[in-house]
Amino acid sequence: MEGEERISFSLLPPTTRVVLEKKSKIFSQKTPPAKWLHKIITMHAHPVTVLCLAGDVKGQRFMIECKNEGARVFVLTRQSLQNDPDWPREAVDQFYYMPTLTNREHVINAVSYLARTEYIDRIVPMDDFDVETAAWLREHLRTPGMGETTSNYFRDKLAMRMATEEKGIRCPTFVPIFHRAEIHDFLQKVPAPWVLKPRSQGGAAGIKKFHQAQDVWDQLDKLGDQQSHYLLEQFIPGDIFHVDAITTEGQVCFEEVSRYGKPPLEIIQEGGIFMTSLQNRSGEDAVELKKLGRKVIKSFGFKRGVTHTEFIKSRADGQFYFLETAARVGGAYIAEMIEKGTGINLWAEWAKIEIAGGKRPYKLPEHQQDYAGIVLCLAKQEWPDLSAYKDPEIVFRVNKRNHAGLILASADYDRLQWLLNDYSRRFSIDFLAAAPQYEKIDR
Repeated sequence: MEGEERISFSLLPPTTRVVLEKKSKIFSQKTPPAKWLHKIITMHAHPVTVLCLAGDVKGQRFMIECKNEGARVFVLTRQSLQNDPDWPREAVDQFYYMPTLTNREHVINAVSYLARTEYIDRIVPMDDFDVETAAWLREHLRTPGMGETTSNYFRDKLAMRMATEEKGIRCPTFVPIFHRAEIHDFLQKVPAPWVLKPRSQGGAAGIKKFHQAQDVWDQLDKLGDQQSHYLLEQFIPGDIFHVDAITTEGQVCFEEVSRYGKPPLEIIQEGGIFMTSLQNRSGEDAVELKKLGRKVIKSFGFKRGVTHTEFIKSRADGQFYFLETAARVGGAYIAEMIEKGTGINLWAEWAKIEIAGGKRPYKLPEHQQDYAGIVLCLAKQEWPDLSAYKDPEIVFRVNKRNHAGLILASADYDRLQWLLNDYSRRFSIDFLAAAPQYEKIDR
């Protein structure tokens, strides 16, 4: 090879270097001849391309971190969001638009057409509603990641219930909306109130509470052929907690336990102040919930990424009951809250794990263990004035039309809890507006 033009190995992209290292027997040293380089890059070393499914404007930090990791970033989103100013356009190589991302056949056809000319190495959902779509596409294009079977555990509340019950994880008593005799027995044996939940809507959307059996039957009749897409379960009063975790190669490497103020269902149905905060890490509740969260993730066969899992602590017996989980970052500024308390951004770490793809080890960055919480509400003012809130613990101010919100952080857990409760009271006087309950989120 003497006299051939050679290219410095250190100047090559990481993906190319990995391929060349595997093929090092071809060369006498790690400085490949230029004539080999084009062939190797063409066959093996294209940059990792991540297709982000975004039915809403979310995941900006994920996209930015993918770009920082050297990936190409494509975004498939709705046509109506094309001109939204919140997209991180500097981090996105190409946007693609469709009227909706919910039509399975249309999305598969569109992405398959794109795959004729573009490599697609990762398909990642930015929102709960995109999880199933991403699974369809991975199955069809045979790309790495969760397939349809595993994704159902993170979208279908009936699948969640049956899987956790089988593994001995406590959950509310429930019945599928299939066999009428089973529903009748449930209503006779399980004390009211009950909640009727859509199996695959997000959050508390479409959930209804009932105290009389006849009201349940009336609602099922009203739903008609759609009733099998619902689940009926006992309503358990109590405090609701969430465990937000990062998992790599089946092992949880980061987790934080938080507790909501008012349960999200009550916020949706009755209005009020949304509040959640990181809990005392050495407390009994946090220790127990971390164990339960890991058991859920293992039971569902989750391999890599982020999860948001909710449990309720029953006021009647003091036990924790599994409510639901999602293979996504928690909404309502939960990611920002966790970052202010720990320095870990769930979106950014998820991006690193996706790019690594199990091919190289992931290491969680060093982080602090302070506490943080958020207080948030729908505001009667278009742009509420929060200038009267001046405590030094305020680390983030929500800038969103008709919303008032603050994130607070402190090393002092008790001080933080006092401030959050005080701010919640003040928000209800200064800003709080009511909004009608939504039955279904249309995408």
